[in-house]
Amino acid sequence: MSKKSVMAEANEIKTAIELIKLGARLQLLESETTLSRERLLNLYKEIKGLSPPKGMLPFSTDWFLTWQPNIHASLFINIHKYLVDHAGVSGVVALIKAYKLYLEQIQFHSKPGDESVFSLTRAWTLVRFFDSKMLATACCVKCGGNFIVHAFDLSDDYQCGLCHIPSRAGKTKKVKANESIPDMSLT
Repeated sequence: MSKKSVMAEANEIKTAIELIKLGARLQLLESETTLSRERLLNLYKEIKGLSPPKGMLPFSTDWFLTWQPNIHASLFINIHKYLVDHAGVSGVVALIKAYKLYLEQIQFHSKPGDESVFSLTRAWTLVRFFDSKMLATACCVKCGGNFIVHAFDLSDDYQCGLCHIPSRAGKTKKVKANESIPDMSLT
C-alpha cells in the first residue's frame, strides 16, 4: 500500500479548484488530477452550486480553423507556447496560466455581456491537438502573426482571418441585433 502525501493531495485539490473556477469540464478534471470522480463531483458542486455539464468534449480540429475561433485559439496557443518555451512551466500549470492571460486580453477588448468564444475545455483540447501534431501554426504573409492551421496543410502563402476577413464574418451579430430592434416603420 502506497502512502499518500497530504501536500500532494492539497496541491491536486488546489489545481482542481482553479480549473473549476475557469470553467473546466469533469473529463478535463479527471485527466489532469488524480482525485477520484466522486471527490471531483463534490468539489464541483461545492464551488459552482450545481452538477457539472454532461456530454461529449469537442473532438474535431475543424472548429479551431473557422474564422473567429481561429483568432481566439491562435492567441491562446501563442501565449501557451511562449510560457512553455520561456517561463519554464508545462502541463496543467501552463494551461491555467496561459488561459488566464488569454482571458485578461479578451476581457480588456470585450463588452460586458459578450459571450465567450473560447473555453478552458477547448484550450485543453487544443493543447492536446498540438501535442499529437494534428494542428500547427503558420505565419501570415501579411501581418506576420502565427495562426492555427492543419499540420499537413500547405501554408506557404497563408493569410490569417484578420488580414483576409471572410465575406460573412460578423454577419450573425448584425442579424441578431436587427431582430431585437422592433420595426417602427409605418406601412
